[in-house]
Amino acid sequence: MSGSVSLRYRVFDTPVGPLTVVCDPDAVGDLSHGPDGPVVASGFGDLADIVPSPHQDMAEAELAEVGAAVAAYFDGEVSALDRVAVAQAGPPFRRDAWNAMRKIPAGQVRSYAELADLAGRPGAARAAGSACASNEVAPFVPCHRVVRTGGAVGQYGFGVATKEALLRHEGYFRQ
Repeated sequence: MSGSVSLRYRVFDTPVGPLTVVCDPDAVGDLSHGPDGPVVASGFGDLADIVPSPHQDMAEAELAEVGAAVAAYFDGEVSALDRVAVAQAGPPFRRDAWNAMRKIPAGQVRSYAELADLAGRPGAARAAGSACASNEVAPFVPCHRVVRTGGAVGQYGFGVATKEALLRHEGYFRQ
């Protein structure tokens, strides 16, 4: 990044609470992206909870493409967030796990052990759990789709109720 901060953010009202999304139009994401830039941080909470201080250099922007994807997702097109580019740095296994999470179809889940397999490290279920816990771009990297072996929902950085609501919205739980 250059000397100036180009981060832009928006807080979207959603049925499961406010979703704060931070984009960097100067970052290189995992998919081609438009003027919004890839998502570099997101989560269900206030800006200060998503991006540590100082964040005063960020200017709220429309983020039209990201906003359209968020709206489509909550309107029932549960694969809409898959089209949004993300950029998050981390060690190789975590990046592999995050990429594998993005391949879990909406309405389905994988266990931490299955995620480890998908990321190329069979038997590394704990490391897969760490990748979920360190994911800074939820729900665009859908760590909410990773559950415990046996099907128990497990933890979620934004609360188990939010994880269950997202899974219910995607059709994993029968309504």
